[in-house]
Amino acid sequence: MTEGTCKKGFERVAETFAQNFAERGEIGASVCVTVNGETVVDLWGGIADPKMQAPWARDTVSVVFSCTKGATALCAHMLASRGKLDIDAPVSELWPEFAQHGKERVTTRMMLDHSAGVPALRAPMKSDGPYDWAYMTERLAAEEPFWVPGTRNGYHGFTFGWTVGEMVRRASGKSLGAFFRDEVAKPLGIDFWIGTPEAIEPRIAPVIAFPMRPEQAKTPFLIDLMTDKTSIPFLFFMNNGAWRQGGANSRAGHAAEIGAANGITNARGLAGMYAPLSTGGGKLVDQKTLSRMGEVSMASHDDATLRIPTRFAPGFMKSMDNRKRSIAATLWGEDSDSVILSSAAFGHVGAGGSLGFADPVAGMSFGYTMNQMGPGLLMNARGQKLVDAAYLSMGYRNKDGGVWVR
Repeated sequence: MTEGTCKKGFERVAETFAQNFAERGEIGASVCVTVNGETVVDLWGGIADPKMQAPWARDTVSVVFSCTKGATALCAHMLASRGKLDIDAPVSELWPEFAQHGKERVTTRMMLDHSAGVPALRAPMKSDGPYDWAYMTERLAAEEPFWVPGTRNGYHGFTFGWTVGEMVRRASGKSLGAFFRDEVAKPLGIDFWIGTPEAIEPRIAPVIAFPMRPEQAKTPFLIDLMTDKTSIPFLFFMNNGAWRQGGANSRAGHAAEIGAANGITNARGLAGMYAPLSTGGGKLVDQKTLSRMGEVSMASHDDATLRIPTRFAPGFMKSMDNRKRSIAATLWGEDSDSVILSSAAFGHVGAGGSLGFADPVAGMSFGYTMNQMGPGLLMNARGQKLVDAAYLSMGYRNKDGGVWVR
């Protein structure tokens, strides 16, 4: 069922990966862990395409949804490290058109930590809007913020790709996808794209939606989504043009550069991207920038979009323990709506439960991808138990206080 390699001392990760298939409904997946730059776990298995009964191979890749935000954020921080982007300067210095309707003082940091105030578009998006960069950036520049920028946070689940992505484009002179390809993916030798070439299509595992029943729509996020068409949850989730109608499994959806949602890679790609960040920054960022990347920049007990407590570093998720603070934990298990890492770790969850992160103190990077989406807004049992197994293998004791500790 599973293939790959697992170094001595990390057997519990391999055991958990196998258990995910046997006990937790995994269909196709990959997991990878590096420690001090060395790959200690590189596993894959299951079925990539149930319709074709195609196996998940070593080079199978899949859409990792919001794990893409980590890649987009990394591009912004690389430019900051090179002195080409000041994340605390007004965005209007590089993007004058954005300074409308009270957004004059928005900074790139606010875009990165989801406090910029434009988590969604109010007016309906045209069908091919997500595939039209100029259209999306023009709409966001003209959008009135949902709150005074910087005063609270609400997950910019889709718009992040163009707010931060446009800053990368203007600071670098390259499109987001081209910058990521040339400056991150190619130098690191990883299979990871924001804007995927057609030649990769045969290797992409189709996304399989989670079959949620209507009676399970009891969380604040789902209640807002189902009952209020003017709410941020509804606009974020539904006002996405063609992306909402199967874009994650379409050629157009793969080819576009959607820096919040359509990155395509596997666990090896996610762990490979974060590996330099777990060992001092490598050639990606300097030490000052790396330190800033992992520090909490914005947090809330009620995220305006996700309607759960959230904690963000600039562009990355921090450990979020919502086991006792989320209704989803009672519906689908305690791992739903949480992502529990160490206090030093930073990374990003993707819809359905994929995850990539760096832990600079442990010297560890981690990646997990799958085709079968799970419940909740953050992790679910499959991915979190792999994270738990990795930390236990590193000699960490418990996560009782909401972060993994030695």
